[in-house]
Amino acid sequence: MNLKRLIDSLERFAEILPAVVHGVTTEDARWRPADGAWSILEIVTHLADEEVEDFRTRVELTLRDPAEPWPPINPEAWAVDRRYNEGDLAASLKRFVSERRRSVKWLRGIEKPDWSNVRTHPQLGPLRAGDIFAAWVAHDALHLRQIAKRMHQMTQRDAGVYTIDYAGRWTS
Repeated sequence: MNLKRLIDSLERFAEILPAVVHGVTTEDARWRPADGAWSILEIVTHLADEEVEDFRTRVELTLRDPAEPWPPINPEAWAVDRRYNEGDLAASLKRFVSERRRSVKWLRGIEKPDWSNVRTHPQLGPLRAGDIFAAWVAHDALHLRQIAKRMHQMTQRDAGVYTIDYAGRWTS
């Protein structure tokens, strides 16, 4: 595992995410497509909560003691129960960036981590600390793609009767 590159990727995302959503209006931040998928605000707030309550916590626990129980998480329910879409994009973004910087500092300070420590996940089976860590980095990319899709959908919304097909088809 190229630990430095993965940590650097996490660190860069704390700069990329604010740049991607810069200038998104409150109305657009809260807009959801007809299929009920998350808004940009919900995605950003989810990233902030996951930073603290999922990835950093679970990597730390798996490195320290794989047998120690993980705190339960329910990201889908959090979006509703914590009323993500009623929040403020700038505040959620600020929280994410602050927590991500804290995570990067922690990761860079870990001495001799055993990334092969294994934790058995109820649905996914055995997961090594390194698997969870790598998934943390990949999680950023998944949600960046989700934000890009939302922006693509908003362009079609705003184009009205005009098609955006000339730009190319959204294929995934």
